[in-house]
Amino acid sequence: MKSTAIAVSLPRSLSRPRLIARLPDFVSLMKPRVMLLAVFTALVGLVIAPGHLDPLLGSIAIFGIAAGAGAAGVLNMWYDADIDAVMTRTATRPIPRGEISRAEALVFGLVLAGGAVALLAAASNVKAAMLLAFTLFFYAVVYTIWLKRHTPQNIVIGGAAGALPPVIGWTAAAGDIGAEPVILFLIIFLWTPPHFWALSLNRSDEYARAGIPMLPVVAGRAATTRQILVYSALLVPVSVLPWALGFAGTIYGAAAAVCGAVFIGLALRLRRTSDADRRAALRLFAFSIVYLFVVFAALLADHGAIRSSWVPSARLEPSAVRPAEAQAAAGAVQTVRGSARQSAGEV
Repeated sequence: MKSTAIAVSLPRSLSRPRLIARLPDFVSLMKPRVMLLAVFTALVGLVIAPGHLDPLLGSIAIFGIAAGAGAAGVLNMWYDADIDAVMTRTATRPIPRGEISRAEALVFGLVLAGGAVALLAAASNVKAAMLLAFTLFFYAVVYTIWLKRHTPQNIVIGGAAGALPPVIGWTAAAGDIGAEPVILFLIIFLWTPPHFWALSLNRSDEYARAGIPMLPVVAGRAATTRQILVYSALLVPVSVLPWALGFAGTIYGAAAAVCGAVFIGLALRLRRTSDADRRAALRLFAFSIVYLFVVFAALLADHGAIRSSWVPSARLEPSAVRPAEAQAAAGAVQTVRGSARQSAGEV
């Protein structure tokens, strides 16, 4: 008796070799270089928070936050695929190139988002998971779907989503929100407009072609550089608050003051330049990335010296603190190195 073999063929897009070949495109959807910023600030929030989170659970919590940041990038690329296709800096993204369909991106983003929230809830607490879920909703729905295409204040309001990771990290470790993570939130919130407007100044023609009402498109260069200067001036005193209130030390205070002075100096120089000078905006954009990493790295460096006096009730043994801080510092170095290679097209 002859046996009959039944061959089942999968669609080409679902075959194993094809899936493996497309993995880099799925990773690209997550905006990995941008994701580094969210992960790093969340890590700082988690490490400096009072209380103690088991190192394994802390690592899982950070992985969950990273997955959430990646999900936000995927959902952003899913919805913005139409405008990405007409902008030079985004036309090579996986969906405009036809490597990944919008339906695949949507499913991937939703599954990643749900998994990230569930993982964070399991590793830390429900409050941190709810904050992550809110951040994902705010970025994907409020910013990407609503604000981005309808108001020049899109970056200002939408920047709240990018400012929440240190609050999520703090809540994952401490179980609650205090004044400290709120100040970290405000630092990133005030940093976001000058960072993105400096980038958009040299891309205003692309945003106009895509129909995105970025501030340089709607209000012009002079108004944009004025707003950049205003937000830069607000950022500096807020960034010094951790030192002034005593939960950061001299290292942080000096770093925040020096970097803040450079930030304002670059904003002033940009304000005085003409439309033809693109270098001033590029310099401010590049330094803004370095600024945030240096300020948060300085906060991490000060953490060991300040913690015993700032949180006397924290149940942390020195032997437990040192390895965690060493791992965090090592991660910070790698993050800064990766950020230094960041391209404007990733944002």
